[in-house]
Amino acid sequence: MYLHLGHSTVITYDEIIGIFDLDATTVSKATRDYLSSAEKRGGVVNVSAYDLPKSFIVCNAGGGNKKVYISPISSSTLLKRMHTAL
Repeated sequence: MYLHLGHSTVITYDEIIGIFDLDATTVSKATRDYLSSAEKRGGVVNVSAYDLPKSFIVCNAGGGNKKVYISPISSSTLLKRMHTAL
């Protein structure tokens, strides 16, 4: 199954490690540090374009690498889409 993250970006359910609310999780320094290090290594894909980012999705990119997608769609909406499709 596939999950649409916004702006023509689609990933498979098998890739997903976690879906997180951006506002709730970036309060933690550990989360901010993780996102910062992912951006430095080039592992962040911003699919928000001109929209306000609402969530981030951590995915397995193969070979032990992780990719982080920044999405304009809320984490609750993404989870509802997943559960509706199942």
